Amino acid sequence: MRVIRVTIDLAVPDIEEAKAFYEGYLGLDAQDMGLNWVTRFVVPVSGEHIQLVSQDATASENAVLTVKVDDVDDAYALARERGYEIVHPLTTEPWGIRRFFVRAPDGTVLNIAQHVDP
Repeated sequence: MRVIRVTIDLAVPDIEEAKAFYEGYLGLDAQDMGLNWVTRFVVPVSGEHIQLVSQDATASENAVLTVKVDDVDDAYALARERGYEIVHPLTTEPWGIRRFFVRAPDGTVLNIAQHVDP
Protein backbone atom coordinates (compact mmCIF):
# COMPACT_ATOMS: atom_id res chain seq x y z
CA MET A 1 0.00 0.00 0.00
CA ARG A 2 1.26 3.45 -0.94
CA VAL A 3 -0.34 6.69 0.27
CA ILE A 4 -1.18 9.05 -2.59
CA ARG A 5 -2.88 11.95 -0.78
CA VAL A 6 -4.16 12.91 2.67
CA THR A 7 -7.18 15.21 3.06
CA ILE A 8 -8.51 16.78 6.24
CA ASP A 9 -12.23 16.08 6.74
CA LEU A 10 -13.79 18.87 8.77
CA ALA A 11 -17.20 18.07 10.29
CA VAL A 12 -19.75 20.87 9.86
CA PRO A 13 -23.48 20.94 10.64
CA ASP A 14 -24.48 22.68 7.39
CA ILE A 15 -22.54 22.43 4.10
CA GLU A 16 -24.27 25.42 2.47
CA GLU A 17 -23.61 27.69 5.44
CA ALA A 18 -19.98 26.56 5.53
CA LYS A 19 -19.69 27.12 1.77
CA ALA A 20 -20.58 30.80 2.24
CA PHE A 21 -17.64 31.16 4.62
CA TYR A 22 -14.96 29.01 2.93
CA GLU A 23 -15.77 30.07 -0.63
CA GLY A 24 -17.34 33.49 -0.15
CA TYR A 25 -15.07 34.83 2.60
CA LEU A 26 -11.80 32.86 2.32
CA GLY A 27 -11.90 32.64 -1.48
CA LEU A 28 -11.34 28.89 -1.71
CA ASP A 29 -12.64 27.15 -4.83
CA ALA A 30 -15.57 24.85 -4.01
CA GLN A 31 -15.50 21.55 -5.88
CA ASP A 32 -18.95 20.01 -5.89
CA MET A 33 -18.53 16.27 -5.58
CA GLY A 34 -22.12 15.51 -6.54
CA LEU A 35 -22.95 14.54 -2.97
CA ASN A 36 -25.00 16.76 -0.68
CA TRP A 37 -23.01 15.84 2.45
CA VAL A 38 -19.43 16.63 1.36
CA THR A 39 -17.69 19.43 -0.56
CA ARG A 40 -13.99 19.94 -1.26
CA PHE A 41 -12.47 23.42 -0.97
CA VAL A 42 -9.21 24.10 -2.80
CA VAL A 43 -6.63 26.87 -2.39
CA PRO A 44 -6.46 28.25 -5.97
CA VAL A 45 -2.71 28.92 -6.09
CA SER A 46 -1.40 25.80 -4.34
CA GLY A 47 -3.98 23.06 -4.79
CA GLU A 48 -4.08 22.37 -1.05
CA HIS A 49 -7.55 21.38 0.03
CA ILE A 50 -9.91 20.36 2.80
CA GLN A 51 -13.23 18.56 2.71
CA LEU A 52 -16.25 19.66 4.70
CA VAL A 53 -18.52 16.80 5.73
CA SER A 54 -21.95 17.07 7.34
CA GLN A 55 -22.68 13.34 7.87
CA ASP A 56 -21.16 10.54 5.85
CA ALA A 57 -23.80 8.89 3.66
CA THR A 58 -22.98 5.27 4.50
CA ALA A 59 -20.67 5.21 7.52
CA SER A 60 -21.93 5.44 11.09
CA GLU A 61 -19.15 7.84 12.03
CA ASN A 62 -17.38 10.69 10.21
CA ALA A 63 -13.68 10.34 9.48
CA VAL A 64 -11.18 13.03 10.46
CA LEU A 65 -8.85 12.26 7.53
CA THR A 66 -9.27 10.71 4.11
CA VAL A 67 -6.18 8.82 2.99
CA LYS A 68 -6.13 7.94 -0.72
CA VAL A 69 -4.05 4.83 -1.41
CA ASP A 70 -2.99 2.89 -4.47
CA ASP A 71 -4.39 -0.44 -3.18
CA VAL A 72 -7.27 -0.22 -0.71
CA ASP A 73 -7.74 -4.00 -0.58
CA ASP A 74 -4.14 -4.41 0.54
CA ALA A 75 -4.59 -1.60 3.10
CA TYR A 76 -7.71 -3.32 4.45
CA ALA A 77 -5.96 -6.68 4.76
CA LEU A 78 -3.02 -5.05 6.55
CA ALA A 79 -5.30 -3.20 8.99
CA ARG A 80 -7.11 -6.44 9.86
CA GLU A 81 -3.82 -8.33 10.16
CA ARG A 82 -2.56 -5.73 12.65
CA GLY A 83 -5.77 -5.87 14.64
CA TYR A 84 -6.94 -2.29 14.07
CA GLU A 85 -10.63 -1.62 14.62
CA ILE A 86 -12.58 -1.46 11.38
CA VAL A 87 -15.27 1.20 11.87
CA HIS A 88 -16.84 0.88 8.39
CA PRO A 89 -16.26 -2.27 6.30
CA LEU A 90 -14.54 -2.34 2.94
CA THR A 91 -17.22 -1.13 0.53
CA THR A 92 -17.43 0.00 -3.08
CA GLU A 93 -19.59 3.12 -2.98
CA PRO A 94 -21.84 4.12 -5.90
CA TRP A 95 -19.95 7.41 -6.32
CA GLY A 96 -16.75 5.67 -7.46
CA ILE A 97 -14.80 5.13 -4.24
CA ARG A 98 -13.77 1.84 -2.66
CA ARG A 99 -13.08 2.49 1.01
CA PHE A 100 -13.14 1.47 4.65
CA PHE A 101 -12.84 3.36 7.93
CA VAL A 102 -10.23 2.35 10.49
CA ARG A 103 -9.65 3.62 14.01
CA ALA A 104 -6.03 4.55 14.76
CA PRO A 105 -4.67 3.59 18.21
CA ASP A 106 -5.21 7.22 19.34
CA GLY A 107 -8.92 6.97 18.49
CA THR A 108 -8.80 8.98 15.25
CA VAL A 109 -11.06 7.60 12.51
CA LEU A 110 -9.52 7.51 9.03
CA ASN A 111 -11.25 6.94 5.70
CA ILE A 112 -8.88 4.78 3.63
CA ALA A 113 -9.97 5.06 0.00
CA GLN A 114 -9.17 4.38 -3.64
CA HIS A 115 -10.94 5.72 -6.74
CA VAL A 116 -12.66 3.04 -8.83
CA ASP A 117 -14.94 3.13 -11.85
CA PRO A 118 -18.55 3.48 -10.66
